[in-house]
Amino acid sequence: QVQLVESGGGLVQPGGSLRLSCSASGFTLDFKTVGWFRQAPGKEREGVSCTRSTDARTWYTDSVKGRFTISRDSAKNTVYLQMNMLEAEDTAVYYCAAVDYAAACYDPRMPFSYWGQGTQVTVSS
Repeated sequence: QVQLVESGGGLVQPGGSLRLSCSASGFTLDFKTVGWFRQAPGKEREGVSCTRSTDARTWYTDSVKGRFTISRDSAKNTVYLQMNMLEAEDTAVYYCAAVDYAAACYDPRMPFSYWGQGTQVTVSS
């Protein structure tokens, strides 16, 4: 079965950390551009971070720079999003998506081939 599955979401206090996982089955993420996106209630889906397949470049939206880190683990066929110093504004459903290549890997309107089902992240005291 070809699919992406996110995990690692939950409830965390402001200033806390979470690590989200995006695991693939049925295909390898090694040669895919992978993006992390989030959608808060009443808001449009936005790009959070991504890593491109061709040149391994990474991108972060301004609001998470210095706090979030995207990384790959080829052995586990997984892409991670380490989220530190979480803020209430980070509360959203987080999705990962994969495609062979996307120049604008931060744009959720790009034709990603695979999307996960999402994992809820809630930052609240």
